[in-house]
Amino acid sequence: MSATAHFPTKGVRNIRQLSLDELTQYFETLGEPRFRAKQVWEWLWAKQAHTFADMTNLSKDLRQKLGQHFTLPALTVDATQYSADGTVKSRFRTHEGHLCEGVLIPTEERFTACVSSQIGCSLACKFCATGYIDRKRNIDFDEIYDEVVLLNQQSEKVYNRKLTNIVFMGMGEPLLNYKNVLKAIERITAPDGLAMSPRRITVSTAGVAKAIRQLGDDKVKFKLALSLHAPNDAKRNEIMNINASNDLKSLVEALNYFYQQTKSEITLEYILFNDFNDSQKDAEELVKLYRQIPADLVNIIEYNPIDFAKYEKPTEQRMEEFMGYLAKHRVNARLRRSRGKDIDAACGQLANKEGISS
Repeated sequence: MSATAHFPTKGVRNIRQLSLDELTQYFETLGEPRFRAKQVWEWLWAKQAHTFADMTNLSKDLRQKLGQHFTLPALTVDATQYSADGTVKSRFRTHEGHLCEGVLIPTEERFTACVSSQIGCSLACKFCATGYIDRKRNIDFDEIYDEVVLLNQQSEKVYNRKLTNIVFMGMGEPLLNYKNVLKAIERITAPDGLAMSPRRITVSTAGVAKAIRQLGDDKVKFKLALSLHAPNDAKRNEIMNINASNDLKSLVEALNYFYQQTKSEITLEYILFNDFNDSQKDAEELVKLYRQIPADLVNIIEYNPIDFAKYEKPTEQRMEEFMGYLAKHRVNARLRRSRGKDIDAACGQLANKEGISS
């Protein structure tokens, strides 16, 4: 069998898309020992090599052959911003020039990477800056892996601490990029990858009921968050187009199924908008909804205004009254304050704005 029988002579296939078995087969076609595959695999994932030249325990000739047969596209940091509160936002560039953003969020106990799953977004939620950007494409699993690696490098550089948590709450809808998100998490949690516990990973969805059920069937170990943001279908339809095909009844049923299959933690995310979903009646409806879902927590989120949307943040008193009602009715809720607002890194603000300092 020749080296070109199953592998192209020109570098047109991304080597990180190969399995370890496929990589082993490749080296066998070259007449190389099988352990070469494990060496390269380690460079690709555990050591995070971004060029074949980095693979210094391979001969120069072998590295050249890899370059002839494969590509090794990787995300690069295009620009970085530092917030006064310690948040770090990075704009990443793909091999063909697309942009996406990720955020490092430091607290006393946690160092969290907020990663993107799509270039832009197709859901067009009215309050979210990413929703005003057309979806260019899904982000591949190895690129999502790169986001985590690059944000971890920033955490180590700036704070001398490794990442402790990952949230899929950046640009895009993770469950509309299902295979790549799950494959990225498999690599992130693998012992020969980043070896992070899946319990420290949260995937946030705007509500794709069919995919939530699929997560249950796939028995995933990571946590799930639902971007709820309204306590009834009428209001949710107004701000989230996805609710027309994934109403609250279908989401309640899907979340219950997910929990039955996985016993994984569920969080409800609820952004407060002034004079829209922040009244006592809204709080009452949220309590009723909460009691239908096996949710561990309701994150009440401070709204971050964006240029394109009409929504505003409620007053402190209004937010406190809302939180007080939830506490009175024994809802496990916490008010999540915005981080990185001064660099457009807060929830709903990621928009690939130009002018970020590199």
